[in-house]
Formats: sequence, C-alpha cells, structure tokens
Amino acid sequence: MNHALMFSSKSDEWATPQDVFDQLHAEFDFQIDLAATSENTKCMSWIGKEENSLEQDWAGLATRGWLNPPYSRGLCGQFIEKAARQRRRGFLTVMLLAARTDTKAFHTHLYNAETWHPRPGVEIRLLPGRLKFGGSTNAAPFPSMIVVFRP
Repeated sequence: MNHALMFSSKSDEWATPQDVFDQLHAEFDFQIDLAATSENTKCMSWIGKEENSLEQDWAGLATRGWLNPPYSRGLCGQFIEKAARQRRRGFLTVMLLAARTDTKAFHTHLYNAETWHPRPGVEIRLLPGRLKFGGSTNAAPFPSMIVVFRP
C-alpha cells in the first residue's frame, strides 16, 4: 500500500467507489456532484475545482447533492462546515468522509459529545472495512463513513 501518497496532499481527487455511490443514489436521487472533475463526476451536473464549490450557493443550484470532498487537512473541514450551513438553507448533502472522529470538524458539525448523539439534521453511517477508491488497487488506510445533512 502506498501510505506516503494516501497520507499526503499530492492528490485530493479520490474517485468514489461506484457501488457506494449507486446505493446512495438509489436512495437520494442526487442532482449534482459538489466536488468533481470531468473524469470522476457521478452526476450529470457537477462543480469542478475551477468553480470553487465552497463559494457556490448549493441550495441555489439544486436540492440534493453528492459530495466526496478533497481529503486534505483543513479543506475537508471547510466542506463539512459548508454542508452544515447549506442544510439550514434546505439543501440535502450526502458526503463520503474518512471516519476521523477526533477532528474539530467532526465535533463541531457532526457530533455532539455532550449528548452522545449526532447534531440535529445529521445522520452518520459507518462503513465496514476499508474502501477502495476508484482506480486504486489497495484499500484506503482509514475507515470511511457516510454523513447525511438533512434539511
């Protein structure tokens, strides 16, 4: 396994495993991929790096979005914060994230350690095993989770 690459910021573009996306798309019927490239987008409509998804009004573009955000430190947290804000505007976001329960973003936007529950409007689905991201021959060195931000 190439741990040096997986733990580096050389690439933030880890394509979503198709079977994971297909199951969630059947449930949520996504309208837009919120952080994609022309090579890895999962939806007909998508926001690329050039359009800077963090500066877009997701709720003004659609009502339901898929998000496999960049995994680099800081940037991933910004996408989590954005999804939390857009939830309050009526936008449903489903995210594929590393299950990093020790991060500030996890405790600020996803989980309330005082009540031992996800924050209002947040659903956390822990995935078994380790995912193989598109084009990768090895599994990720971290567990993953699906987070649903419901309006």
